[in-house]
Amino acid sequence: MSKKLRLGMIGGGQGAFIGAVHRIALQMDGEYELVCGAFSSNPEKSKASGELLGLKPERVYTSYHELFERELQLPEDQRVQVISIVTPNHVHFEPAKLALENGFHVVLDKPMTFTLQEALELRKVAEASGKRFCLTHTYTGYPMVKEARQVVASGKLGKIRKVYVEYPQGWLSRFEEGSDNKQASWRTDPNQSGIAGAMGDIGTHAFNLAEYVSGLSVTKLCADINIVVEGRQLDDDGAVLLKFDNGASGVLIATQVAAGEENNVKIRVYGEHGGVEWQQSDENTMLLKWLDKPVEVWRTGTGYVSSYAQHNSRTPAGHPEGYLEAFANLYRNFALCIQADLAGKEPQPEWLDYPGMEEGVRGMAFIEQVIASGKSDQKWTNFSI
Repeated sequence: MSKKLRLGMIGGGQGAFIGAVHRIALQMDGEYELVCGAFSSNPEKSKASGELLGLKPERVYTSYHELFERELQLPEDQRVQVISIVTPNHVHFEPAKLALENGFHVVLDKPMTFTLQEALELRKVAEASGKRFCLTHTYTGYPMVKEARQVVASGKLGKIRKVYVEYPQGWLSRFEEGSDNKQASWRTDPNQSGIAGAMGDIGTHAFNLAEYVSGLSVTKLCADINIVVEGRQLDDDGAVLLKFDNGASGVLIATQVAAGEENNVKIRVYGEHGGVEWQQSDENTMLLKWLDKPVEVWRTGTGYVSSYAQHNSRTPAGHPEGYLEAFANLYRNFALCIQADLAGKEPQPEWLDYPGMEEGVRGMAFIEQVIASGKSDQKWTNFSI
């Protein structure tokens, strides 16, 4: 058996929601060992976080600069191999760039960077480094999302005509950034989040899901972007019309002011002969709809699904596999590819099915062009990188 990959984390200290999610996901399949970290820009908080996680004090660092400097001094068989970056958006680019330049593989939370220009530069760095890069677009990790992609790719639905994707949330229906809500504070702050609020936070997930399942690429978009809650600095609601490279059209909705909604991201893709539908509130189910036949209900963990869905399932049919398992699938596939590289073997196609650099660049282009379209009187914008 291969040894566990040694992983270090940047960000994700005490009280950080997404850091805890990453740690659960990376440990679920036993592919990684968390060996070091710089968990906060506050040195005391970083040290305290490392202590709670049971790390050796000498491998808990006060900054990511110190992490790279000190880890590179260790023997190769002891130093960290993979860096997981779970910081706010404005602290994505530099640590990811330094990690790749110093010979470490990178797992990075989305959106990839603060600006499209940073994303383009990071792509060049990654290509020169020869190291692997994973972007945590969680929802592509669900078995039945992968099944939907395979159904579309098989051609059973015929030429794709329509794509509908939505991500409704309600948690920002009030001015939460005015209270002691850390998640709301940084996600609605343009100095930390970037030029987009809802469209950067959850719109990028919806965009990624639309392209992933349909197998198509957006070529044009037309956006209506809104700030609904008074006093907010960034968008909290929006809708986008999409045009795809095969001529299909689509609609994307992302809102954080749909009071009462949680996180029920949903996608529907329709072709000439039928369509597929999946939603997170019923994550084990994919609906296959036909023009002239009854609806089919496909389920996770069954023998009739593709190798991609089977590979990303852990439990027998009927046992829910949710958000944490989908997140873990990204980490596991990434680890299996790195282990194959170390062994001089070719990774299996199912292992290579994780979001990476291209998805990150396209996500940043989506953010910039959606916001530009939302502000412009010339509504349709060519999607270009």
